[in-house]
Amino acid sequence: MDFSHDTEPSLVMAAELLNSARGDAGDLLDSGTELRAFFRRHHMTGWRDAVEADLDSVHELRERLAAVWAAPDTPTVATLVNELLADTPQQPHLVKHGKFDWHLHFVDDHAPITVRLRTEMAMALVDLVRSANVDRLKTCAADGCDHVLVDLTRNRSRRFCSTGNCANRTHVAAYRERRALRHDDAADG
Repeated sequence: MDFSHDTEPSLVMAAELLNSARGDAGDLLDSGTELRAFFRRHHMTGWRDAVEADLDSVHELRERLAAVWAAPDTPTVATLVNELLADTPQQPHLVKHGKFDWHLHFVDDHAPITVRLRTEMAMALVDLVRSANVDRLKTCAADGCDHVLVDLTRNRSRRFCSTGNCANRTHVAAYRERRALRHDDAADG
């Protein structure tokens, strides 16, 4: 998989945005401070501009992204991405900033940060659809976990989120089950 340098971080940011509403601790993005920290962590330009009033737009985008992750097929994902793009005033232009070489920004740098967020995530999803990689949008395979993830492995083998100890818990449970079965087989024999 060979995405542009800004696609992978945007997809990872989209997954974290979705997971921010799926934790046991409640919504992890429920203040302007948390929103600014989220944007800063993901190197969004203009992160300092985020305010509490942006939360409704970010939460609405989160719901729209949840529909993308839950989509049953690529045509449905394409439809949902087209809806995201239709809601965004696009003004493509080349930029070079920070540690990033030349790349496209699709909205003006002075557009509201939530518009830039929606556009960045929509364009990353465009890359997934165009490269036939929609199947990289997954839900954690651990029992009881509904976190989402982006499988960026070469062989598409990632099954567990990284927010919890889901992989470890699942593997330990499988080991204990195998061990109990061996114990039961030995007792029966």
